[in-house]
Amino acid sequence: MRRFIFTPVSMSQLFKVAVVGVGHLGKWHADKYASAADCELLAVVDTNIENARDIAQKHGADAYSDYRDIIPLVDAISLVVPTSLHYKIAREFLEAGIHCLIEKPITESIAEAETLIEIARENTLVLQVGHIERFNSVMIGIAERLDKPRFLESTRLAPFTTRATDVSVILDLMIHDIDIILDLISSPIRRISASGIPVLSDTIDIANARIEFENHCVANVTASRISRKRERKLRIFQKNTYLSADLQDKLLAVNRKSDLDNEDGYKDIRHEEFRFEDNDALNLEVLDFINAIKTGGRPKVDGEDGKRALETAIAITRQIKESL
Repeated sequence: MRRFIFTPVSMSQLFKVAVVGVGHLGKWHADKYASAADCELLAVVDTNIENARDIAQKHGADAYSDYRDIIPLVDAISLVVPTSLHYKIAREFLEAGIHCLIEKPITESIAEAETLIEIARENTLVLQVGHIERFNSVMIGIAERLDKPRFLESTRLAPFTTRATDVSVILDLMIHDIDIILDLISSPIRRISASGIPVLSDTIDIANARIEFENHCVANVTASRISRKRERKLRIFQKNTYLSADLQDKLLAVNRKSDLDNEDGYKDIRHEEFRFEDNDALNLEVLDFINAIKTGGRPKVDGEDGKRALETAIAITRQIKESL
């Protein structure tokens, strides 16, 4: 393995970046890099070269069909390809001394994730995982009001599409909420109980998991990609407070027990609602990646975070498959 001593990029120095995979999501990554002040979108890569050329022309970049061609040319990449290709491609770039932002899930297996993390660590490289909900503006409001949560409930619903059916709904959708919950709770998992079934695809399309933590907090997590509507909600219960967040519409309702008694002699419940800006979470994610490269700091969601979410998602998937 080649090893590199990485020096953070100078604040005045533009570094060269590429997006590998410019399909449904990758094209948005390209947009964000193209508009960022601290980097140059040098290239886009896609096995569909016509698609690559269209995106490249839009941003004044070069188009490639083989990612190996850009390894000598770039400082960093966004990897937005099917999960089955994450490990192979990311490993080649990391071993060449190139920073990687990998779309979730980090890899297919824990062993693969651990290998990428070790290579990035040895070469002092930024390895970031695209758990985009961490950049949702509502999460700021939640963090400010969090106080030893005891019970969480998340619901993530989406209509069925043929995109991403190569993985289960757990790795496609539920993993977003798994990552959020693991970050909020910060306690080892004690037990998982899960159920789910395939409905319209060959993989699991609807799933529910009960996650019990060592600190006695419990999370109930539901994800479905066969719904007629889209919904992304998170409810958090803690002493004297109930938080209800709509991650899609950027709303946070806070219900808190007040110090005043009502006419029946019970404490009044104070209700407040907050609307957060409709921020560009993907842009914030990309800027966080760029900043980590420039400063040599830790991104908000690093490889260890990605591995932790993957471990939990795999445990849920395994339990469901054993019951089918």
